[in-house]
Amino acid sequence: MLFGVIITVILGMIAGVITGLIPGIHVNLVSATLVSLSPIIIPFAGILPACCFIIAMATTHSFLDALPSVFLGAPEAATALGVLPGHRYLLKGQGLMAVKLTIIGSLGSLVLAGTLFPLLLPVVAWGYPHLQHVIGWLLLAVAVFMILRDRKPGWAAFIFLISGLLGFIVLNELSLKNPLFPLLSGLFGTATLLISLNETSSLPEQQRKDYTELDSKKTLQAFGSGTLSGFVTAVLPGIGAATAAVLSMQITRKIGDHGFMVLMGGISTSNFVLSLVTLQALGKARNGALVAVKMLMEHVQLVHVLMFLFVALLAGGVAGVLALQLGTGFANTMKKVPYHYLLLAVILLIVALTPILSGIQGIIVLVISTAVGLLPAIKKVSRTQAMGCLLVPVMTYFLL
Repeated sequence: MLFGVIITVILGMIAGVITGLIPGIHVNLVSATLVSLSPIIIPFAGILPACCFIIAMATTHSFLDALPSVFLGAPEAATALGVLPGHRYLLKGQGLMAVKLTIIGSLGSLVLAGTLFPLLLPVVAWGYPHLQHVIGWLLLAVAVFMILRDRKPGWAAFIFLISGLLGFIVLNELSLKNPLFPLLSGLFGTATLLISLNETSSLPEQQRKDYTELDSKKTLQAFGSGTLSGFVTAVLPGIGAATAAVLSMQITRKIGDHGFMVLMGGISTSNFVLSLVTLQALGKARNGALVAVKMLMEHVQLVHVLMFLFVALLAGGVAGVLALQLGTGFANTMKKVPYHYLLLAVILLIVALTPILSGIQGIIVLVISTAVGLLPAIKKVSRTQAMGCLLVPVMTYFLL
């Protein structure tokens, strides 16, 4: 059994590298495929090793998904807000530093989440019934605050509402597979890439050495905020990593781009690890990977959860090294590829993946979301307002 677990953890980390680096190939897709093939796989591998495969894959993915976000501008829900700051680093020749910052955030939040794990079990069991009644109003207050603090509150409100309406229609009215792919790829991916295509003629050589020291206070704020946000997303239904990032930004507004990239790295990793708390304390799965685990293992006991936590910590440590090595490879490659051709290739990749992952309707969603995603840059409004695409549907879920 131990040998089987070790092998499946290694295979899970390899799968996590693949899902993290290739836009559109998500952990949930692989997990669902594994469940569908379980009658064939389980007799050979066993249930516990199969579950450990999913845990290792999801943890590794949370480290590696920053690379396509920074270097290619192809976001997932967890990295959507990091596209623009990451792209700024890339255009300054500091793409590798952006990746290092997300790795620091992921490792720091992984350790912090693992340390807090036993303390949070009773907190979740006690606090969940109280939190779910106020989260909708909290999100509404955050949305109003975001709009009022913008330089152009009128345009900020318009962009927030139109992206919110778009998100509500896409997520609730259309029967799309993988609806977030065209929605977020348009708002935060192709829109950013089109702007760069118009404004940037070449990409500077990417630096491979650290160029500045981290501010310890801001880094600790980012660790704490990322772990707290990951905890909120792990406990409450309907709250995703991107929504948590918006909440965190309102709490820690002065951490700068460095702190923000640390924060983005920490949220998705801590979210997954702390979802194990929810699984044990409430018996509820808050992400696709753990839904698959529950389907494979009907009765998840504390000893299983502790095993999953150990696997997550192990996979995270290895994934940090892998992400750094692959990030260096990306940085070395960028100088060899003409930037305009790279941008066009990524845009075409997103367009080609959209009908495969989301159907023909996904193309329409991609075009509309790209048009909406261009508005913040045109009107000089914070791109955060486009997160209305997720905040509005979640608010309606809790308030209506």
